[in-house]
Amino acid sequence: MNTLFGTNLKYDLKSSLVVFLVALPLCLGIAIASGAPPMAGLIAGIVGGIVVGSFSGSNVSVSGPAAGLTVIVLDSISSLGNFELFLGAVVAAGLIQLGFGLLKAGVLGYYFPHSVIKGMLSAIGLILILKQIPHALGYDKDTMGDETFLQADQHNTFSEIWYAFQYFSPGAIPIVLVALFILITFERPKIKNNKYFGIIPGALWAVISGILINKLYGLIRPEWKLEGEHLVNIPVLNSVSEFGTLITFPNFGLVTTPEFWVVAFTIAAIGSIETLLSIDAADKMDPFKRITPASKELVAQGIGNTLSGLVGGLPITAVIVRSSANIASGARTKLSAIFHGILLAILVLAIPGLLNQIPLSCLAAVLFLVGYKLAKPSIFISTYEKGWNQFIPFLVTIAAILLTDLLIGIGIGMVFGLFFVMKTNFQRAITVTELHGNYLLKLQKDVSFLNKAILLKQLAEIPEGSNVILNAQKAYFIDQDIEEVLLDFISTSASKRINVTVEGFSKSLKEIV
Repeated sequence: MNTLFGTNLKYDLKSSLVVFLVALPLCLGIAIASGAPPMAGLIAGIVGGIVVGSFSGSNVSVSGPAAGLTVIVLDSISSLGNFELFLGAVVAAGLIQLGFGLLKAGVLGYYFPHSVIKGMLSAIGLILILKQIPHALGYDKDTMGDETFLQADQHNTFSEIWYAFQYFSPGAIPIVLVALFILITFERPKIKNNKYFGIIPGALWAVISGILINKLYGLIRPEWKLEGEHLVNIPVLNSVSEFGTLITFPNFGLVTTPEFWVVAFTIAAIGSIETLLSIDAADKMDPFKRITPASKELVAQGIGNTLSGLVGGLPITAVIVRSSANIASGARTKLSAIFHGILLAILVLAIPGLLNQIPLSCLAAVLFLVGYKLAKPSIFISTYEKGWNQFIPFLVTIAAILLTDLLIGIGIGMVFGLFFVMKTNFQRAITVTELHGNYLLKLQKDVSFLNKAILLKQLAEIPEGSNVILNAQKAYFIDQDIEEVLLDFISTSASKRINVTVEGFSKSLKEIV
């Protein structure tokens, strides 16, 4: 056990550092976009890492403030009146989510089509690449963590890129290029697996290079130096006694009003859906193919949200960007998620001044690599090779997420995914084979009224003078509507000189033959 723990520990420590670097700007960006204090995002990241990570049954997913809830949080703070009242609703949402988990509602997460989950992952990868292009160019008008197509700065994903090329900051470009070079170099097996070079992840070297290059600008090219909105911006404490001023406590003054519970149930429901989607996707990326107990995850999220609301944090969900970075960095167990939360708690308080020197263009390089791993061309090719039933829902999900947001896009993808699942099941439920004028019509699995149109079409295509075997030996259930269609076919078969043999059907069908 100790050997296994030690073996996993070196991977989990390295990946936790990468996740910390990814999570830091996202926590701040999501809080700002939500109209909440920046510290609320950091608190949610800390609680998501340490608390949810401890109670979670997932080995690789990471929890924290979710971009998918940004609009809901912004509207909820406005509708309830202030942030303290909103925190009360977050506590209630956590308790509701805890109830979902205890009632085993997590089973719903097992019904997401695989093609839609793959589409979601690839869409997130493309969003990361597209959304980081402006930050890589030093155009930082939109907050990090904004994943929606229509942005808070009145631009959209593509217009933001257009403006970034027009109003770029020259100093950001060398920083992102050097960071990308370091990251790609450290992905090479000879470097990654080297017992010396492999100790510290490439992401940390990339961040160090970004800080040093920006310092160098101050000496040789002051007009290129990145400051203000181009850097990480964490609240700085002058003493430990000031820590209490950064924590906001909830107000339950509206607990008896319908508005309060509408917000609480909305956060609980949307947060649970995003969590189930994220852990399903994370399990599919897990190289060890471990399965997360979905209902246990809802319990963990419920505990996390309750505590986050009590100490001034945003709502928490399992989040796919940080989970993807975690897996791509080699995480083996949930210790990585817990360690990233500990790093957030310690380093944000201990060295905020140093962290505030990190250029966002440098962190954009880290997210570029995460995005590429999620949306590699080989993923598109392999999905295409599986057929249109997989490829079309995959593409629709990607397009829908890119042009709306995660939850709306997933909803659209689910509609297409379920359509093709039902279409495939319809085709498999009724099969017809023909040999020299002899027809075998087999009913398999469950055959309901939804298969009626296909059955009528298949029967209508059987020519006069044929021999037909109707076989239902492998059918678990046959709807009454289906039996009536077959009864009509049998009753008119004599006039068409069709000879019918029945196998495995109910007594009423056999009697008419």
